Amino acid sequence: MTMRNARPVEILMVEDNPGDVELSMDALHEGKLLNSIHIARDGEQALDFLYKRGKFTQAPTPDIILLDLNMPRMTGIEVLSIIKEDDSIKHIPVVVLTSSEADRDILQSYRLHANCYLVKPVDMEKFLSVIQSFERFWLHLVALPAHEINQEERLANG
Repeated sequence: MTMRNARPVEILMVEDNPGDVELSMDALHEGKLLNSIHIARDGEQALDFLYKRGKFTQAPTPDIILLDLNMPRMTGIEVLSIIKEDDSIKHIPVVVLTSSEADRDILQSYRLHANCYLVKPVDMEKFLSVIQSFERFWLHLVALPAHEINQEERLANG
């Protein structure tokens, strides 16, 4: 399998459950890919990261966002809505990774232009398998947008 993204991939994981963060990071690091994983513990922190506010003024623009739906302070649906309405960041792929199997959450996520919806299994081995499948597809096969090009397009469209 060829890795499509030769440069390091910046991943923003928006997740309030420390156990899920640790498992996900372990699974992603097992792949030995060049990637940086940044953690936002809730929706407001995710938006601060994306808009480079507060302690995130030097944050990189993520190449992909892993977004939980059930979080304190601001739900993942609210975060997804804000991301996909903003021309400056709506190009960033958003993968919903949540425990919710509710049809309304799945439908609402896709209506808000989530790039895919993954349900977190309760079983640890199945959870690791989901993360590794995410990695194989999104980090090996998919061509992610280059931020330099997007920045030039924004300046040109002004």
